[in-house]
Amino acid sequence: MGAAGRDFHDFNAVFRDDDSYEVVAFTHTATQNIGELDELPQRRYPPELAGDRYPDGIPIRAESELEELVDQEDVDQVVFSYSDVSHEHVMHQASRALAAGADFRLIGPKEMMLDAEVPVVAVDAVRTGCGKSQTARKLAHSLLERGKAVAVVREPMPYGDLVEQRVQRFETIEDLDASRVTIEEREEYEGHIEQGHVVYAGVDYGAILEAAQEEADIIVWDGGNNELPFYTPDLHFVVADPHRAGAELRYHPGETNLRLADYVIINKENTADVAGIREVEANVRRTNPEAEIIHADSVISADGEAISGKRVLVVEDGPTLTHGDAPYGAGLIAARQYGAAEIVDPAPTAVGSMKRILGEYPHLESVLPAMGYSDEQVRDLEATIRNTDCDVVVSGTPHDLARLIDVDVPVVRVRYELAEKDVTLETVLDRHAETLGLRG
Repeated sequence: MGAAGRDFHDFNAVFRDDDSYEVVAFTHTATQNIGELDELPQRRYPPELAGDRYPDGIPIRAESELEELVDQEDVDQVVFSYSDVSHEHVMHQASRALAAGADFRLIGPKEMMLDAEVPVVAVDAVRTGCGKSQTARKLAHSLLERGKAVAVVREPMPYGDLVEQRVQRFETIEDLDASRVTIEEREEYEGHIEQGHVVYAGVDYGAILEAAQEEADIIVWDGGNNELPFYTPDLHFVVADPHRAGAELRYHPGETNLRLADYVIINKENTADVAGIREVEANVRRTNPEAEIIHADSVISADGEAISGKRVLVVEDGPTLTHGDAPYGAGLIAARQYGAAEIVDPAPTAVGSMKRILGEYPHLESVLPAMGYSDEQVRDLEATIRNTDCDVVVSGTPHDLARLIDVDVPVVRVRYELAEKDVTLETVLDRHAETLGLRG
């Protein structure tokens, strides 16, 4: 059971070459912002990736067909392989599998984590939108400053041709343009590329590892959503969000990350309630008392003069707002911080898929998620922005939105960087210098 990412990795790492198993299907969920199955370019995991045991590939079916599949194929075992879902959601899927007559399984780190020949620094989170990528960017930049060749490896987002995307390497913005990546991919890749980091992603993380460690002295795993590292980490940071205090114990596999962490970063403390910070801190100390807590702010910057006194439409990072459940992000914080006269609600003039998405997520506070998983969805996003009567767009999405859309008002880009308060990332790297090969 998957969402075009961890499911493929679990298959490649655990099942592909094991002739004691026959994998009869993948199921696909539309709840992770990846679209309905009919909208995807693939309905089958291709034979080029599935291996010699599967000359016709493996069918991909809708998750709603799970019970039918178990019955038709006499399935013995259902494997759950996607991330950032509540523990309750996981057990609902387990109940479906069990009621249909199959065992229900989660693949653990010993089986799915691959061992690298170079040191691995992993950055994960307890939920989508905690500030993991800004942490990974800062760590990768620090390692570059120390003279190390760094490869950033991202959690998979293979939304196109899976064979073409087996191993992806991005070094420039032009590489992203040529690959026609989605907005979600741009949100995760652009910040790294702007700082000179090479980014790897794709489908086959064994092949990706071989390519990355050929050119890198050290790998930074930048885990999307709250996914487990695909590579065994030598140093493991996990980021928590006090705006969603308690979520660190309620979501899969975020709680696993929390329990595995060497260091837990409580981020965004400058905009969070003290009660939320204390709750996260208490949960960390109770759940993983060996982990050291790093307190940090997420420092927001933007062109304040372009925002002050204006009627503002806020566009936010899509996954943070949708399956991350956050009501707003850095864009709304920046709009308020720099004195916007009004936050304009995009809902009344939203069109197409954007209208549907705003209806599906009523918790949003008059903000527009930057959804763009297809050309049509990007056009819907652009049309919704054009339809909204505002003076300026404040873009809290991590990529340069103005590169993708053509609108009649200025687009102000919001940037946000990690600022540690007590123990710094540099101090932690110094502590682990020998393990990471940073000495000599």
